[in-house]
Amino acid sequence: MNTLSALGAVLGTGFSSGLNLYATIVTLGLLQRFGLIHLPPSMQMISHPWILGIAAALYFIEFLADKIPYIDTLWDAVHTFIRPPAAALLAYASTGAVPPEWRWGAALLAGGVALTSHSAKASTRAAVNTSPEPISNWILSFAEDLLAVWLTWMAGAHPLAATIVVAALLVLCAFLIFYLFRFARRAFQRLSTA
Repeated sequence: MNTLSALGAVLGTGFSSGLNLYATIVTLGLLQRFGLIHLPPSMQMISHPWILGIAAALYFIEFLADKIPYIDTLWDAVHTFIRPPAAALLAYASTGAVPPEWRWGAALLAGGVALTSHSAKASTRAAVNTSPEPISNWILSFAEDLLAVWLTWMAGAHPLAATIVVAALLVLCAFLIFYLFRFARRAFQRLSTA
């Protein structure tokens, strides 16, 4: 695996894991299983039927939980401790043929990218939950799932393009996190003065 492919895989799967870890694992496993991408030997177990079945079942639970306001916020809160470490583990496994310091660097990078995408997702969803209608929540949920699957495929098929897309998405995430933090701070200030 060359450096560009490794970077694309680390960034793409890291970002998509922050959005939806289980969709990322199912996508990677199915792409490997059908020969559309070739995962390193240390990751090929992801295409095992048991792993695919467990990831698909967890994806189904997340799919349902993501459509219910406030349940999705609770789900995201719990997954703050699952998605970034899992992304780091995926990155560490995907870079099995490089020296250990590079593997650890890839793990830290993927975990940080996953935490950023997860934070932007969780913040945005919490803000959307203040809206009384459920349609915006559902649209965001479907868009996140589609982005996670598409970006996972892109990381394997077109690593340079995935790197560029993730860089742009990270800028967008930073903007969203900053804007939503300012919004939340103003809302809490209004509540405390009321």
